[in-house]
Amino acid sequence: MTERMIENRVKKLRELEAQQKELETTAEAIRAELKADMEEKGVDELQTKNFIVRWKEIVSSRLDGKALKAALPDVYGQFCKASKTRRFTVA
Repeated sequence: MTERMIENRVKKLRELEAQQKELETTAEAIRAELKADMEEKGVDELQTKNFIVRWKEIVSSRLDGKALKAALPDVYGQFCKASKTRRFTVA
């Protein structure tokens, strides 16, 4: 790709990301409105002709890695594994 092509692609990417952010903000506002309505009605599930809307509390148990490392560093070291990832950024 030429420098000009890269510039155009990055500009297009930024435009799309701005639109995506705008859409996510609108979607979050609608979610908040639905949640408020459900809270007002005191329900965790609503059913309409075409949809079932649920807003339920989920309880899960997760390992607290920091506490384990502090209490039993040897055990933590035995079961700790490294992971690799790549990050794409445009500045």
